[in-house]
Formats: sequence, C-alpha cells, structure tokens
Amino acid sequence: MVYFIQGLLIGFSIAAPVGPIGVLCIKRTLIDGRSAGFVSGLGAATADAFYGLIAGLGLTVVAQFLTSQELWFRLIGGLFLCYLALKTFRAAPAEQAAATHGNGLFNAYLSTALLTLTNPATILSFAAVFAGLGVGQTQSDYLQAGLLVLGVFLGSAAWWLILSGSVSLIRDKFDTRRLIWVNRISGVIIGIFGVLALGSLIR
Repeated sequence: MVYFIQGLLIGFSIAAPVGPIGVLCIKRTLIDGRSAGFVSGLGAATADAFYGLIAGLGLTVVAQFLTSQELWFRLIGGLFLCYLALKTFRAAPAEQAAATHGNGLFNAYLSTALLTLTNPATILSFAAVFAGLGVGQTQSDYLQAGLLVLGVFLGSAAWWLILSGSVSLIRDKFDTRRLIWVNRISGVIIGIFGVLALGSLIR
C-alpha cells in the first residue's frame, strides 16, 4: 500500500501543474460540460500511466527508443497544439453544454492521450522518481511498479475529477459572449504552447 499511496501522490502532482492539457480540459468543461473535461483528463492520465509503466518496469530499450525520437514527437505535438489552438479559437460555443457522449467523449479522450504521449521526456521524470524509490531495478519489483503505476493513474484521474467538477460549478455563470472569450483565450494559450514546442526544435 505504501507504493500505491506514493503513486497517488506522484500522479496527482504530475497532473496538477497547468499546461496545455489543463487549459484544454478547463475549456472543454466550460464549453462541453463536466464529462468532456473529465474524460479529456483521463486521456492524459492514461498516457502518464503508460510512460510510468515503461519507467517502472525498467524497460530501458523502449524508453531509449522513445526518447531518441523526441524531435519527431515534439514536432507532432507542436503541430497538434497549433491545430487545436486554431480550432479552439474559431469555435462558436453553444449556450448549453454540448451533448458530448459516445464518439464525442472518445475523441476528447483520444486527443489528450495522444497529445500527452508526444512528450516522451516524461519517461525520464518517472524513471528518476522510481529510481529514487528503488522501483524498476529488478524483476522482483514488478508488483511494486504495478502498484505505483495504478496509483499514478488514479492520482492523476483524481486531479482531473476535482478540476472538471470545480470548473463545472461556475459554468452556469458564463453566457454565450463569455464562452466565446473562453474559446479565444484558450486558443491563444494553447497556441503559445504549440509555438514554444516548435521553437524548441530550432534551438
């Protein structure tokens, strides 16, 4: 249970800082409702758990391959962010939360999962944390790694549940005009993250 609790804290801490995924989830919660925001967060939590699993199981060959392709991942992620920024900026919100179910929720989940997966450097963060905890060194640690990764996923999911639930409480206070500005501001912020990602390729 110690490893599971550690995983919860790690997952929550990794998810909490506001980045492009956080902005996207807040925007989707305000525009499309709490379910869309939470499911988007689950996509990010799944990607974090995937990279955490690679680091926790000591899959060095897989980790090295993914990090060696960081340039391409960063290019894809930057272009994807710019695409989402343009789409978000130009979107016209409905006055009521959209009925995002089925394919809509799946697309919300998949888009954030893919966006988070385009940052393979996350493996290095997990590897450092897990190495500090003594996990992933030998095969006997597989159970410990599994408990940590499960904790990471649930901890991250808990953050997205809290975030989407909190944001949804103020959604009714936003009229159409304000929701339009939510789209525009979100689009600009996401676009900045995209430009920074592409700019890092030049450096």
